[in-house]
Amino acid sequence: MYPTLLRGGCGQIRVMMANIMKIMAGNSNRALTEAIAAYLKVPLTKCQVRRFADMEVFVEIQENVRGQDVFIVQSTSFPANDHLMEILIMTDACRRASARRITAVIPYFGYARQDRKAGPRTPISAKLVANMITHAGADRVLTVDLHAGQIQGFFDIPTDNLFSAPVMVRDIKERMDISNVMVVSPDVGGVVRARALAKRIDAPLAIVDKRRERAGESEVMNIIGDVTGKDCILVDDIVDSGGTLCNAADALLAKGAREVSAYITHGVLSGGAVARISSSRLKELVLTDTIQPTEAVRVSRNIRVISISPLIGEAIARTAKEESVSSLFD
Repeated sequence: MYPTLLRGGCGQIRVMMANIMKIMAGNSNRALTEAIAAYLKVPLTKCQVRRFADMEVFVEIQENVRGQDVFIVQSTSFPANDHLMEILIMTDACRRASARRITAVIPYFGYARQDRKAGPRTPISAKLVANMITHAGADRVLTVDLHAGQIQGFFDIPTDNLFSAPVMVRDIKERMDISNVMVVSPDVGGVVRARALAKRIDAPLAIVDKRRERAGESEVMNIIGDVTGKDCILVDDIVDSGGTLCNAADALLAKGAREVSAYITHGVLSGGAVARISSSRLKELVLTDTIQPTEAVRVSRNIRVISISPLIGEAIARTAKEESVSSLFD
């Protein structure tokens, strides 16, 4: 069903939607917002998001949004706090301008890794951020591959968590011999996500058993499953330092895997992650563009970016028409 949607068979409806829908871009990933608007055939709403001299965020919406269905597209990626403040202030501006409904489209939801009390006297920051977005005036949220599914419940407003799997599956089928593919979860916690993708391409599943000694470091302990001669695909939602992926690739190759690639939704890639991955034994790291790729990512020898814009665009169209979003993944 999903590939049919990408061919855009509802052009007349989209022309009608242009009269009631407003797509607005923050500064985190304007290229993605423009691609979403192009898919929907809706022009971007003129909106100025800039800084005062002391770096306070200032927003000015330069078109009428009264009675409109407004979609604000903004990932809370680096610098996370700046981009979070942008979407809060943009939401407030739309609410005060009498928008009919405001949807916060957050392709990458930052603070998602702080979804529980990891120790005494620590915050649950994902819940705090959810409260802030709700109280700023958002009527609903649309995001992609939340780090933990329960974060949907942190919002007191309707929240759609899209899955990047259909986009990844299409790319895998176009580029790889499915008969020799084995999907691999880089840790036990990601088994559900990896199993869902493996089911879509009818591939076997393996698991990397690891122990994390301290934040930002991981030690691979064992491979659960026979990967001998297989083309392994590591699947995860976030790549940050890249250490886990590189260690997992080494472990899989040591166990006899023919080659190792990785499909990750959100390329946080902090610090020296790009250099680490570029010099690793990974054949390829494939990212979606939920986070705007840096120049280092664009020129890397083994990092490739695929667009999530058709998926988000179709979800926005269905939301505007009050149609099912979950059926995108049937």
